[in-house]
Amino acid sequence: MATDPETGIERLRAGEPVAAGWITMMHPAVAEITADTGYRLAFVDTEHTTASLSDVETMVRALETGGDTDAVVRVPSDDPTYLKRVLDVGVDGVMVPMIETAAEAEGVVDATRYPPAGSRGTGAARAQSYGADMAEYVDTADERLLRIVQIETPRAVENAADIAAVDGIDALFVGPVDLSTGLGDLGNTESEAFVDAVETVLDAAEAAGKPVGTLATSEADIEYYEELGFDWQIVGVDVLLLRERTSEVRSTYADLVSE
Repeated sequence: MATDPETGIERLRAGEPVAAGWITMMHPAVAEITADTGYRLAFVDTEHTTASLSDVETMVRALETGGDTDAVVRVPSDDPTYLKRVLDVGVDGVMVPMIETAAEAEGVVDATRYPPAGSRGTGAARAQSYGADMAEYVDTADERLLRIVQIETPRAVENAADIAAVDGIDALFVGPVDLSTGLGDLGNTESEAFVDAVETVLDAAEAAGKPVGTLATSEADIEYYEELGFDWQIVGVDVLLLRERTSEVRSTYADLVSE
């Protein structure tokens, strides 16, 4: 776990701006490059990828080579068993999609806290140095672990204030694609309905003292979401950046030789 006083997690909890990386390609080189480029926070996606727990462990190890990059895993759901297994890998945090109620958010906290505060099972894995640091890890894991829940449905927006108020939830994340789809306008993040929903979430989170982030896939998105008032952003998706940049340089050459 990261100990730098200026880690991405500490900056996020303090309400300071954080630019995070997003990893979908499960190759350690991608994680190493993400860490080397200066991201203090990186998300490993297991919801919309084919990633295994073994892949997650490999990516977390690779991110640690950068020294200053906290590793957060976006899990597929709020399943307590999967959450337990991901935490045992030694991640710095988890982000849970499709949370719609305070009760569901409370379930995430419960599943990620050891007894008596929660129900997380205790075992000797990588996070606990394979048993060598068991007592210390169990004693400090709760305060070190970052918990983010995603607000990405109209129902979640309605319950945003209650969700944000849940003890143990550190931050909210607005999923722009899912939310816009749920509002009946796929991808339209400039619609009145989408902007109103974002404002509702931002107001609810501010009242609870929790930062709100989102995902930007272009420079225009970054500027737009900053103007809307998001506290932190995931800026860029590895596979999209690869596709876009590859397309750009190929087109540059194609245009040159066609002249």
